[in-house]
Amino acid sequence: MSDLQTEAKTLEDQFTSAIADAETLDALEQVRVAALGKKGRVSELMKGLGKMSPEERKEAGPLLNGLKTRIADAITARQAMLHEAALEVQLEQERVDVTLPVAAAPAEQGRIHPNSQVMDEIVAIFADMGFDVKEGPDIETDEYNFTALNIPPEHPARQMHDTFYFHEQEDGSRLLLRTHTSPVQVRTMRSEKPPHRFIAPGRTFRCDSDQTHTPMFHQVEGMVIDETTHMGHLRWTLEEFARAYFEVDSVEMRFRPSYFPFTEPSMEVDIRCDRSGKDVKIGQGDDWMEILGCGMVNPNVLSASGLDPEVYQGFAFGIGIDRLAMLKYGAPDLRAFFDGDLRWLKHYGFSALDVPSLYGGLSR
Repeated sequence: MSDLQTEAKTLEDQFTSAIADAETLDALEQVRVAALGKKGRVSELMKGLGKMSPEERKEAGPLLNGLKTRIADAITARQAMLHEAALEVQLEQERVDVTLPVAAAPAEQGRIHPNSQVMDEIVAIFADMGFDVKEGPDIETDEYNFTALNIPPEHPARQMHDTFYFHEQEDGSRLLLRTHTSPVQVRTMRSEKPPHRFIAPGRTFRCDSDQTHTPMFHQVEGMVIDETTHMGHLRWTLEEFARAYFEVDSVEMRFRPSYFPFTEPSMEVDIRCDRSGKDVKIGQGDDWMEILGCGMVNPNVLSASGLDPEVYQGFAFGIGIDRLAMLKYGAPDLRAFFDGDLRWLKHYGFSALDVPSLYGGLSR
């Protein structure tokens, strides 16, 4: 065996072993460069063919070309094996269990506060009845919050222990945080011509705090003013609202005489319910639960709002949104509504995609 044959055999054994030992594609590439690169061992031998005689090239050419081909084929085969092994590792690392629940998108992870959801439910119900939605400022004047609503100066609601007042102004008057959304009624009647049919949801403020009262809470006022509206319309409106809101076929209501300065006559409204179990069931049972106050608009309020009480009449009602949310969705403590506890919100909150509608269902 010639020296060239011996050297070719040695190189083939050396590089075949190096190829088999290569565990990564980078290591395999280093072997390829060392053997077949521009300055590789086999390439250097191939360069020597030009210095040989025709007889020597006739023997050395097939020998070196065969060596080059076998090493290249071995590298290609090993490269395919390493690619397959790398793919198996990647597939194992990226394995997905398709039987698991789909990960929630950000829009599905967020939660709508029960107060916001119930407010949207109320708007959906009354919008279906033809009511507009009106808004007013949280900071009100004594005129809009009390005087125009026929609340006398000596009324307890005007006292410091019930109302949040700001500092006295230069003219002696004081601004305050509205204690109810009723000022929106006066603002609407003074700024727009009758007939009126609207609700006014929003925040209200009073000096009170316990399990069922908080310093800031939410109310919705409703008002209808025209020349013919009477208490029969009021009763039907409230019954339809309660039936739609609690999503029951029918509700039984009880109207009790009461007193509110801005309505005459005034009434507290109870609904029949069952409190025997953990949750209150509406529309059945032998218990009664108060849910709102209402009445025919006091003529003094109409006059203070620029309407002639000899021509116009109507009704108004007020509902606590927070308490409606507690009653419908089983939250036991009103204070938790404003604690900002994400665990509570995750439990009682609603999906951002759960938009209430009468045809699609108000609640989840």
